[in-house]
Amino acid sequence: MERLQKILARAGIASRRASEELISSGRVTVNGTVITRLGTRVDPFEDSIKVDGKRIKGFERPVYLMLNKPKGVLTSMDDPEGRPTVAGLLKRSKERVFPVGRLDMQSEGLLILTNDGDLARNLMHPSKKVPKTYLAKVRGVPEANDLRRLENGVRIDGRKTAPAEARIARPGTNAWVQITISEGRKHQVRRMMDAVGHPVSKLRRIRLGGVSLGKLAVGEVRPLTEAEVARLKRAAATEKKSGKRP
Repeated sequence: MERLQKILARAGIASRRASEELISSGRVTVNGTVITRLGTRVDPFEDSIKVDGKRIKGFERPVYLMLNKPKGVLTSMDDPEGRPTVAGLLKRSKERVFPVGRLDMQSEGLLILTNDGDLARNLMHPSKKVPKTYLAKVRGVPEANDLRRLENGVRIDGRKTAPAEARIARPGTNAWVQITISEGRKHQVRRMMDAVGHPVSKLRRIRLGGVSLGKLAVGEVRPLTEAEVARLKRAAATEKKSGKRP
């Protein structure tokens, strides 16, 4: 449910202020009833909203999906070179959606797809500092000093990365490192690990904005729960102040 004047503005009928004037002057009906009270809440997907007798159109019910993207699949809905894309994994989904951000072709893991443009933009906007957590299998075993460097920031293209969280998730000859960042620079995790001398051989995103990949199988898709959507919206709602932790 949304305020009527906001719906009119979002539909491109008029600005928010002009939409309020349309309502106040009795030119807007909802399910055949003239609405003049500002702030009236309606459902744009269920209610019939008309302005001067003409029904407004163009609203799609919001869709929120989680995909466990496989390695070797492009984060795109189409590719002129004919490479496999995430669209090929959504054949059972009738809704039109698009990926939120990117995972490079050689990376795998959590990818959100939606038709909610506002949420997508907010999740990716640098000012929101939405945390993203990855598991990276690296060459060798980073020492405590390497992890501190990752947390305090390393230089990429002459600019220091924001504070991060890093720890050894699985020890071994070639360890798995869990790292949480709040930026979105191209190939950032791979380049951060390169900077401390431990190149990445495998990379998987496991968490975004409070939503976790869990046990979703590689290549599988599922709808997000209402609670997960709410967590994403909270994560993207306000600008975060810079600090030690993302």
